[in-house]
Amino acid sequence: MEYTLHTSNLSIKVTKIGIELSSIKSKVTGKEYIWQADPIIWGSQAPVLFPIIGALINGETYYKGNKYNIPKHGLVRNSSKVKLIEQTDDSLKFSLKWDEDSLNIYPFKFEFEVSYSIIGKTVQVTHFITNHGEEPMLYSVGGHPAFNCPIQNDEMYEDYYLEFEKEETDSVWLLDSNALTTGETRLMLEKTQILPLHKNIFDNDALIFKNLKSRKVKLKSVRSGEILSMSFEDFNYLGIWAKPGAPFVCIEPWLGITDHSNSDQNFETKEGIIELGFGQSERKTYSITILD
Repeated sequence: MEYTLHTSNLSIKVTKIGIELSSIKSKVTGKEYIWQADPIIWGSQAPVLFPIIGALINGETYYKGNKYNIPKHGLVRNSSKVKLIEQTDDSLKFSLKWDEDSLNIYPFKFEFEVSYSIIGKTVQVTHFITNHGEEPMLYSVGGHPAFNCPIQNDEMYEDYYLEFEKEETDSVWLLDSNALTTGETRLMLEKTQILPLHKNIFDNDALIFKNLKSRKVKLKSVRSGEILSMSFEDFNYLGIWAKPGAPFVCIEPWLGITDHSNSDQNFETKEGIIELGFGQSERKTYSITILD
């Protein structure tokens, strides 16, 4: 089952299980921008990441002496407990709340809401995180949307590139075979705004950037021009990924990161973890704008 929104510019779909953004389609051109989830290649489309990004060492973390097994990318992905709580002509809002089952794998009394809104040719994705517990709550949050690439039938993957809003010099943080960071880096951007895409770029897994100045990136084609842009002002990490050779690219704004291979597995000292006080709420937004 999917939830659907239509405006004069765009239509979007969101899956009931996991509330993934499963379609962004132009009402003018009919183009579909979201990867359509071939399970032989990669069966997801835009996982919602909360309360962790990526993987834990052996799937385990420790908090105040207790062990918790939080699934890769967290509790929302594949969840059937997320509920639609509000729908308007141009927005959908969903909620997932703590329960006794969740406390066994994530020790905080949380409320996690996600809204999808269409504003002109922009899809705005907003995360609301609230701490209903009596102690500080620890979390990460992020997005994982996959975009069709190439989007034109007569184009190739190598026709596409990412263009950052500012000139960048930055390295990517390398991953091991368990998708954990190793501490090693490789220079990827040197005084450039351009990251060309090619069939071997993800042979060693995701490109993880920690120090970008840019908070906007465009997907462009040398043949058909601008496709879309991602704005991620509230997020300080960016992942770029696809299955090697697959016809999509994920642009992933993150607050948080997968475990380091030498992590002590203490949730309180996990890299990128955010602390939210009792009764407090935070709002984190990224947006996707269709440009062609």
